[in-house]
Amino acid sequence: MATQLHHEVTGFTKKQFPITLICDRVNSPANIGSIFRIADSFGIERIYFCGEDITVISKRMQRTARSTQEMIPYIQENHIIPVIDKLKSEGYKIIGLEITENSIPISDHIFPPKDKIALIIGEESLGVSEEVLTKVTNSIHINMYGTNSSMNVATATGIALYEITKQLSKNIS
Repeated sequence: MATQLHHEVTGFTKKQFPITLICDRVNSPANIGSIFRIADSFGIERIYFCGEDITVISKRMQRTARSTQEMIPYIQENHIIPVIDKLKSEGYKIIGLEITENSIPISDHIFPPKDKIALIIGEESLGVSEEVLTKVTNSIHINMYGTNSSMNVATATGIALYEITKQLSKNIS
């Protein structure tokens, strides 16, 4: 019988990746809390929550985040385009997680080890906005095999960060 290990004794090496997450109108407290936990799990730098009337901190978010909102730096902005332009000027590759006419499967995308990545995720029902998609360096998507063409934003973020950090961890010590 196997014994479950607690996080203090897993032996995982703490790493930080040059990944910034940009949330385009993500406003569900449960999703925001899950995104904080996922961001912490994958060692990303920070999160931008962009959109008017977004409430980042709430009781529901805090229950879901389990204090990770205190570990991951985050910035709240009303407008996303200035955030993208700023990160682009700082040398970030702007990657949209969205199914588009020219998106490629995330598993086929090469993430060069020296690249800084700004991953844009979209609001649950609308996805990444058309205006934002005009600013991305590349669009990537997660292959899906059911009848639905979308999945929960926090779930998709976890899958994407797993794929990206799996590639990058081979090059970061």
